[in-house]
Amino acid sequence: MRNLKICISYNGAAYHGWQRQDNNITVQQVFEDTMSRILGEKITAHGCSRTDAGVHAREFFITVRTENAIPCSGLIKAMNGLLPDDIAVIGCEEADEDFHARFSALGKEYVYIVNTSPVRDVFGSKLALHYPYPLDEKRLDKAAKLFVGKHDFGAFCKAEAKEHLETTVRTVFGFGVTRDGDKVSFKVSGDGFLHNMVRIMVGTLIYINEGKRTEDDIPELLASGNRCGAGVTIPPQGLYLSKVIYHL
Repeated sequence: MRNLKICISYNGAAYHGWQRQDNNITVQQVFEDTMSRILGEKITAHGCSRTDAGVHAREFFITVRTENAIPCSGLIKAMNGLLPDDIAVIGCEEADEDFHARFSALGKEYVYIVNTSPVRDVFGSKLALHYPYPLDEKRLDKAAKLFVGKHDFGAFCKAEAKEHLETTVRTVFGFGVTRDGDKVSFKVSGDGFLHNMVRIMVGTLIYINEGKRTEDDIPELLASGNRCGAGVTIPPQGLYLSKVIYHL
């Protein structure tokens, strides 16, 4: 039995996230069905994360166990020949027996992209959030640094999701905000992320930009654990899983 470590990228606009669902099309469903067809056996794909509906991935790792002897190069070619245009296999290698795409990960990096152009990009509307207002990326970069460290991020988690968690403590390795023309990128890395955590943190920074919150509110929110005090859960289309960390 082989244990394959497969890397894919996908545009999540047409999918209800990664995880297979009964009534909605997901990336996992499309990937498993395509690979099962190629290998001639029922495949279960274990993903590194559970991205939400509309969220994208530049680097998403999957582990698959198979008895088929097809070489990785052949599998990549076959998969990319059958997968839809918005999913691509970009890597495949033999992994150790105990490697797991999710449980072996030491951290992840996400990027949220905001388009500040006065006019919306009709071709990229599902690839970035259109925010046609002044955005002070330098101020927000300083505010983002207040999230770095080990904290209880209960205030930055979807309220219903907290009921099923043993802890909401996570460690953020780094958080920065940069601008390239009209595009502003919010890049955050950490050892793990709660449901909607990145989108709520970015939403809180947007609130700071709008004067609805201040930088001083971030430590207070972290201490309070009160979801109602943080910013909105910003829409999913600007969020990308950009890197999965397996070696520090």
